Amino acid sequence: MASVSFEQLKRSDSVSGPPSSGDYTLDRGFRAVAWASAALILVLVAYIVLEIGGKAMPAISQYGLGFLTTTEWNVQAERFGILPQIWGTLYSSLLALLLGGLFGIAIAIFLTQDFLPPRLAAVFRTIIELLAAIPSVVFGLWGIYVLIPLLRPVANWLHDVAGGIPFFSTSLSGPGLAPAALVLAIMILPTVASISVDALRQIPYKVKEAAYGMGTTRWEAILKVMLPTAASGILAALVLGFGRALGETMALAMLIGNSNQISLSLFAPANTLAALLASSFPEAGQVEIRALMYAALALLAITLIVNAVGLAVMKFATRKFEAER
Repeated sequence: MASVSFEQLKRSDSVSGPPSSGDYTLDRGFRAVAWASAALILVLVAYIVLEIGGKAMPAISQYGLGFLTTTEWNVQAERFGILPQIWGTLYSSLLALLLGGLFGIAIAIFLTQDFLPPRLAAVFRTIIELLAAIPSVVFGLWGIYVLIPLLRPVANWLHDVAGGIPFFSTSLSGPGLAPAALVLAIMILPTVASISVDALRQIPYKVKEAAYGMGTTRWEAILKVMLPTAASGILAALVLGFGRALGETMALAMLIGNSNQISLSLFAPANTLAALLASSFPEAGQVEIRALMYAALALLAITLIVNAVGLAVMKFATRKFEAER
């Protein structure tokens, strides 16, 4: 075999080689663009908060923290409080997360753990992801004309049978918390399911094979091995779904009833911060706009707190799993 000199190897077209000056320039340019994009996002968030906070400052000065703890929204008397809206936002979002999260994780397990042939699983995943493309106003109309008539007989029967229980203390005569939470659960379902599917698919197949080799059944492998391994990704899916639920507007405004009251009943009308903003802004005067900006600032703060808590829980779960492993 003829010997090949170093110069010939250097001149030949090889797969690998030392980075050129152009590669260094491209790498530095990409890093600069990435840092600039991150900084721009922070600047944009700060600008939004400052803009809303500036417009809300008169209301903050006038009403103080009592704005967050009172229940009256009276435009004529210029008395404003958003405690019922905060309650409705958190209550409806938690109910939606409970339903949408449970079914989303179940769907992710169904699509990734060999319950279906791969091609059929891909078809089902596409159908589920298409739910995210449906406008929220369409969900609202479906809830008004289909879901509420379906729920009304069941809700009224539960009220008659178990009316002494706080969750069923109100009959469903029209829009209420239950139809709003059910529609919201359907709306966050694609987010939870898609991210959970990706988290489960990131687990090497040999992990499942090792679990089977130790004598586990399919469900033992899923519940005791696969789900704990994918816990950080599934928690991320739940946090994103909860954030989506907190900010949903049109479907909630159409279905929740827009009633400023605090109730545990699943069938009582309620209100949310996003629905309050959507329904009140078109006809709001200057004083009410300031109060609405204060409400928008409160919604931003709730969303920020939820995401921060979710991130902390994900880090804690990841550290705990890695320590146990």
